Amino acid sequence: MNPIAALLLVSVLANAGLSWAWMSAHDEAIAARKDRDSARGAATACSDATEALQELADSRKVDADKARLAAKTSAKSRDQKADQIMSTPATTPGDDCRSASDRASAWLAGRVKP
Repeated sequence: MNPIAALLLVSVLANAGLSWAWMSAHDEAIAARKDRDSARGAATACSDATEALQELADSRKVDADKARLAAKTSAKSRDQKADQIMSTPATTPGDDCRSASDRASAWLAGRVKP
């Protein structure tokens, strides 16, 4: 075989090997870019969902604070009424059951409004 032909054959084989290696690396780089882009998309979606949840939590906190304030106000008036009832002396001294029954009857009569 002619030495030039042998060198040409070696050159062609080397170029073919290098081309195959470059194509393989290029395909891997494209796959890595696709994976990266997919991961970015997922991270962005997760971040957006987290922000939406934070906004919802903030909104619910405001609503809950309003409800707590209303409950506290309502409880305060009921606490005052309970204190008044409990500070009233027994209607029948020495008979706690009869006194409790009288208090319950008075309370029920106060609740019934024709």
